Amino acid sequence: MDLVESGSVGGFFALRTTPPETGGAHRPLALLYAGEDGPLHARVDRVAARLGAPERRVGASVAHLGLAARLWSTALGPAALHGRFPDLDPAGLHWDGALSSPDDLWWSGSGTRPATVDALRAAVQEAHLVPLHAALGRDGRISRRLLWGNAGSALAGALRELTRWARAHGRPDVAERAAALVSGLLDHPDLAGTVRGPRLRRVSCCLYYRCPGAGLCGDCVFDHAPRTGLEARPPAP
Repeated sequence: MDLVESGSVGGFFALRTTPPETGGAHRPLALLYAGEDGPLHARVDRVAARLGAPERRVGASVAHLGLAARLWSTALGPAALHGRFPDLDPAGLHWDGALSSPDDLWWSGSGTRPATVDALRAAVQEAHLVPLHAALGRDGRISRRLLWGNAGSALAGALRELTRWARAHGRPDVAERAAALVSGLLDHPDLAGTVRGPRLRRVSCCLYYRCPGAGLCGDCVFDHAPRTGLEARPPAP
């Protein structure tokens, strides 16, 4: 399994196997999920301040979307490319919320899992996203529907990047395998209906538009920011 090739898809797909040279305060994600919430609180504060977010939950949503994208991408990339992916056990996956990708994640493990829907769901959705959502609930009030919408959007975004890479490198097998895996993952009750149509457009909003000067995300449910009073786009076919 070549993690270097996976990283070539984009920064969100890169996964370090050694501590970053720049240092960092990496902590196993297992500690966060167990209740060591300080690093997550600090990450939400940092994102909210950078965006000028009017509400803490906006910063929490954007911070969550970034981490969810990292988790899905580091698993789906090698799964689509090589048929296996790293065993991202929370005890062996270290995170520093003060850093951006690829330095934010450092994997100290060595085991791998087969590229199946069940294995990906267990490794990312169950082992990481479920306890991450609980941790964000401890941080402040935020909708679970919004968080699962972010998770679905992040998964769809990883698929788009892999499809783009596969076309550029003449690897239709990678795009086909990624699409099949994502289709299976989106069949779970928590993720079903979070995106729709052939473009996998999300049906909820991450709240980014509320920040000063912010626009809409590429897969946003809205055609225009709600503050304009215009309605959302019609359902995708």
